[in-house]
Amino acid sequence: MSDEIKISKKNLWMYSTFVLIAVVVIAGVLMFSGGSGSGSGTGNSVGGTVSASIDDDAVLGDANAPVTIIEFSDYQCLFCRKFWTETLPSIKSEYIDTGKVNLVYRDFPLASIHPMAQPSAEAAECVREFGGDEAYFEYHDKMFEEQNLLGAGTIQYTTADLKSWASELGYNIASCLDSGKYASEVQKDTRDAQAAGGTGTPYFVVIGSDGKGTALSGAQPFSAFKQAIDSKLA
Repeated sequence: MSDEIKISKKNLWMYSTFVLIAVVVIAGVLMFSGGSGSGSGTGNSVGGTVSASIDDDAVLGDANAPVTIIEFSDYQCLFCRKFWTETLPSIKSEYIDTGKVNLVYRDFPLASIHPMAQPSAEAAECVREFGGDEAYFEYHDKMFEEQNLLGAGTIQYTTADLKSWASELGYNIASCLDSGKYASEVQKDTRDAQAAGGTGTPYFVVIGSDGKGTALSGAQPFSAFKQAIDSKLA
C-alpha cells in the first residue's frame, strides 16, 4: 500500500481558497495595526533632521527652555490619548517642570476619520483666547479626560459637549466656536505637520538649541523621548 496522501482536485481547490483567505486577512490586520491614518501605535523614530516651527501655538513650560517638543496631535486620536496618559506625565516631571524642555501643542486633526477633531481643536483655541496658554492646557487635559470617560472614542461627542466642558472651566466659548474663527489656524497647523513629515498622529519634532529637529512618530514610550531629549541637551 502506498504511503502517498492523495487529495482530489476539488479538495485541493478548497484548501487553496482557505489559505488565500487567511493570507488576505492577516495582511489586512498587519496593515491596520501599523497604518498611518489614526496613529502609528508605538511608532518608530523617523530619523534624520527635520524642521518645524512653533508658530504661535500654546506652550507648556518655560518658553526659553533649551529643548522644544512640538506635538502635532488630534483630540479624537486614541494614540494621542495614550501619549497623554502614559508618556507626557514623565516628560513633564523630569524635563518640563525642571525647565529643560517645553512642549508646543499644534493641531493635526485627521478629519476624514475623526469628525470632531477639527471643532475640538478650534474649541481649545477659543479657550486660549480667553485664558491664555494655562487655560489652553487645562482644556486640553479636560478633553482627553472626557475621551476616556466616553469609552475611548467609541461614543461620539458634539460641539455642545465642547462648550459645556469649557463652561465647567469658566469659559463661554459658544460664539467663538460657532463663528469658526480659528478654523484657518487649525488648518495651517495641519499643513505644517505634513510639511514636517507627519503622516499620522501623534507626530513629534524634538528641537535643540541649534534649531535642528528629530522626528518621533506615534505614541512612543518615555524612553524614546528621553533618548531624543538627552541628545539635544548634551
